[in-house]
Amino acid sequence: MSDRPSLLITNGTVISGEEDAQPYAADILIIGGVIDTIADPGSIHTHADARIIDASGLYISPGFIDMHAHSDLYLLTHPDHAAKLTQGVTTEVIGQDGIAYAPVRTAAQMDAIRAQIAAWNGNPSDEECATSLAHLGLFQWRSVAEYLDTLDRHAPATNVAFLVPQGNLRLLAVGADDVPASAAQIAEQAALLRAAMADGAVGMSSGLTYTPGMYASTSELAALCRVLSEYPGAYYAPHHRSYGARAIESYAEMLGLAQETGCPVHLTHATLNYAENKGRAPELLAMIDRARQTADITLDTYPYLPGCTTLAALLPSWASAGGPATTLKRLEDAATREKIRIAVEVTGCDGGHGIPTNWDEIEIGPTSHPDLEGWAGRRVADVARSLRRAPIEIFFDVLRRDRLATACLMHVGNEENVRAIMQHATHMGGSDGILPGTHPRAWGTFPRFLVYGRELMSLPAMVAHLTTRAARRLGVYPRRGVVRAGSAADLVLFEPGVRDMATHDAPRTPARGVRYVLVNGEVALAAEGEVTGVRAGRTLRRGGEVAPRGGRDV
Repeated sequence: MSDRPSLLITNGTVISGEEDAQPYAADILIIGGVIDTIADPGSIHTHADARIIDASGLYISPGFIDMHAHSDLYLLTHPDHAAKLTQGVTTEVIGQDGIAYAPVRTAAQMDAIRAQIAAWNGNPSDEECATSLAHLGLFQWRSVAEYLDTLDRHAPATNVAFLVPQGNLRLLAVGADDVPASAAQIAEQAALLRAAMADGAVGMSSGLTYTPGMYASTSELAALCRVLSEYPGAYYAPHHRSYGARAIESYAEMLGLAQETGCPVHLTHATLNYAENKGRAPELLAMIDRARQTADITLDTYPYLPGCTTLAALLPSWASAGGPATTLKRLEDAATREKIRIAVEVTGCDGGHGIPTNWDEIEIGPTSHPDLEGWAGRRVADVARSLRRAPIEIFFDVLRRDRLATACLMHVGNEENVRAIMQHATHMGGSDGILPGTHPRAWGTFPRFLVYGRELMSLPAMVAHLTTRAARRLGVYPRRGVVRAGSAADLVLFEPGVRDMATHDAPRTPARGVRYVLVNGEVALAAEGEVTGVRAGRTLRRGGEVAPRGGRDV
């Protein structure tokens, strides 16, 4: 028997994560963070000082893999990471939606990115960075490797994989304006992408409704996808150009990129929103299945109807060109505000996915300016009615006073579309959780999937969606994502009646029934659902733990 630290889980019911696998009773011995033995209950003997967890009445499954996370900064500034651990998440994929904190070249670029995605991640003040958070070295990195090294140095609560944000590539090579990229600028982006992949990224994301990534043409994206195709197993995760008026056409553009370039495409938060797309999920899924005949296509979703983004994302793209500081200057000009009003409310702009914004559907996220106190959690139209003002004035007030740092919820989803897409053969789970925000998906996504699993499919099938499928996509299977001897002990132990408790009124409520979470064999969540403070996560880098063959068995 090894003298490395050991832990024995007894009397549990294992859901292995494999497709179609049946649950079975077993004990699991973990040594040195790895599953050493899985055997019949009562048959494993270990050191007298080994920790023992009695899993009677509990399921044991692989830890859940969040394929679309926005924990890029929270992993450092809120290291207990209760939002994800209390859901059973043990691995997250960050660098999403085409804009993130690496790579950058200059402090000015970093400042612009910090301002642009403050609603997703928060944005500590320079004073906080110099005092209470100084030990973290926040925003001092420049390359992807330096950012990942910072995470490892401070021990993330979960395992972390990183996608290269395409918007950063364009910012560095082209700038923040809506201009075509020259051949030389595309070549520079390709070189930046290769460097980031060498640093350990697992693929590339884009946010094609966010500046400056949205200014890229299809041919520019194709050039970057061809670079990705040089790295077996790497994939492209696009937030495509519209989830509204031209949603099907926007999906078709991404599927075409996969077919044209040979690059695997993972359709992130694959939804069909707005009344215009009600009932169109079968059309989308049929289109995906046709593309899968010649291309590698997968997708993730979150199990909620409202979407969540920055309030500034509702602006037309021309109003956001040049970066946050330039946008705020435009908002000070009355004539420009009127032009924006027409684009947002009358004609429907790209920021609103081609559909005129209905202010009764837009909920204001947390605010920081004292003049906005009491507005968070309310619809824009409701605030406007209570103050006898026009909704567009409320919109502008929030943007200007909070300096674009406010999130919003968009109540535009369709239940039948959510359920249909969730049952697709390539579906995986992604929370898209905005941790400073008010959307319950930040705390409830994965238990909510398990609730849906009781209604739409077997529990083992839903667990496979959330674990093994994602591990294959990331290239970490069977090292992770499965309960198997030799696999890393990323595990979640939960009750049969597990359920999400987060609501729109109480979005930061932990799930009920998630009892233990192990990350690399360390107990990160204890018996009563309490975060232990143990942070045993690590970065999962291509060329390291991420297999170069990508999503195949290794």
